[in-house]
Amino acid sequence: MPRPSIDITIPSLVGKRAVLTGGSDGIGLEIAKRLAVAGAELVLPVRNHGKGQAAAAQIRAVAPGATVVLQSLDLSSLDSVATLGEVLRAEGAPIHVLVNNAGVMTPPSRQTTADGIELQLGTNHVGHVALVAHLLPLLRAGRARVTSQVSVAAAGGSINWDDLNWERSYDGMKAYRQSKIAFGLFGLELDRRSSALCWGITSNLSHPGVAPTSLLSARPELGRGRDTGGVRLIRALSKRGILAGTARTASLPALLAATSTDARGGALYGPRGFQHLGGAPAEQQLYKPLRAEEEAARAWIASAQLAGVTFPAGPADSAADRPHVRPTRQHPAT
Repeated sequence: MPRPSIDITIPSLVGKRAVLTGGSDGIGLEIAKRLAVAGAELVLPVRNHGKGQAAAAQIRAVAPGATVVLQSLDLSSLDSVATLGEVLRAEGAPIHVLVNNAGVMTPPSRQTTADGIELQLGTNHVGHVALVAHLLPLLRAGRARVTSQVSVAAAGGSINWDDLNWERSYDGMKAYRQSKIAFGLFGLELDRRSSALCWGITSNLSHPGVAPTSLLSARPELGRGRDTGGVRLIRALSKRGILAGTARTASLPALLAATSTDARGGALYGPRGFQHLGGAPAEQQLYKPLRAEEEAARAWIASAQLAGVTFPAGPADSAADRPHVRPTRQHPAT
């Protein structure tokens, strides 16, 4: 049976600058193509320049004449994030759309970033927190929409406050859930603080449902020498149009959240099919682990400390609220 056609209308982004992490393959590449087709000037920060060039060629094939600017970024290195921030701030161009999409999933054994943070927490969450901080002046100048990609995994689990870095024990899926919950809480708190402090930024969340991507594929650099059984099953279901989406349909929630004039700050967008695994994109109820504002404020403070950045102070920043985490070098968000 043919898969039903699913799509959204994206408004013109001519004259807008969009920054997208994780745009060199999979869902991110599909997001990048649509942003470029809509006319955005697209900035693609990539770790692998060769993959970035190949992605840029694919983007220009569907959006002839598109402006695609490659920049270097390794989200597992806070120095790399800071360098990208310096480059973009030096250019001075306002950013109108930021899609925080890049991520890694379930290394078989515990790994750490260049800064000693558990790899999933550091890449999926802390690196993006640092990116938002370094780009904050440009985001404010562009009255930006910031969309942060979470996961259906964030529907359950919690933040392991007693061992954020999973140093005493390691469970790959629990660590992945934590990274996405923390990231979601940060994205929601960003919207609250922007509203309270008049930053002019709208921040929301998206999740792609389930689709065949490289997240669970063979990734030797993560210690995974072969595709997981999970990704093989997802590919089979996706091919048959059962439950799972495709990379193209899975890109639509983030595109809706990042570009629609109807998309709200502080909201979550995902597929509206069975169990939100696939289907057309729509707003949906916040996952239970994302609903407590006190937890979001706590995550904001801890995340900034881990990222080594500072944000303009808000009402929840008293010393009594500050959880103890291992500090890193501070980069002010100016």
